[in-house]
Amino acid sequence: MRLEGTMTQARPLRADAVRNRKKILDAAHLLITRHGPEVPMDAIAEAAGVAVGTLYRHYPTKTDLVGAVLSRHVERMTLAVEEAADRVRAGEHAMTELTALVSRVIEAAAQDHAVKAAAQGVGASYAPENDTRAAAALTELITAGQADGDLHSDVTVADFYLLLATAPLDQPREVRDRWLTLILPGFTAAAR
Repeated sequence: MRLEGTMTQARPLRADAVRNRKKILDAAHLLITRHGPEVPMDAIAEAAGVAVGTLYRHYPTKTDLVGAVLSRHVERMTLAVEEAADRVRAGEHAMTELTALVSRVIEAAAQDHAVKAAAQGVGASYAPENDTRAAAALTELITAGQADGDLHSDVTVADFYLLLATAPLDQPREVRDRWLTLILPGFTAAAR
């Protein structure tokens, strides 16, 4: 006799496994940022304070590990966009939220530039559903900014992605801030 629903769902991770994953991801992020994708897996395990076997049990390949680090970064950025949209729904000014969001995303991207390069180098990727969530929240922010009369009516999500893609991530923060000060007004209704 077969019981319905048994063995159809994976067991949740034990608390120690969750802690180990976090330690591994934190160590991988730090070491890849500092040393690039060439950092050995055993160095990551050592920095995380776990056995090499534990690292490989969670992430069998460097591609898996770098993909997980990249996914965590993308999830954080997605949450930042969604939280900005939540604040606008609660009454905050859309242009203020968009400006702060773009600045935050550029700073995070500058810090994680090495991780993204490592991801490209090993062929790692992340879950595309984050792109869909981020685009939906960004669309909401843009629409609110346009309704307020602050953003030009033809500004799109693709324009913001282009803005982020062209940011001078390899420059010091002061240069990135100046770049944003010069570029962002081109998105506003007042600038045209």
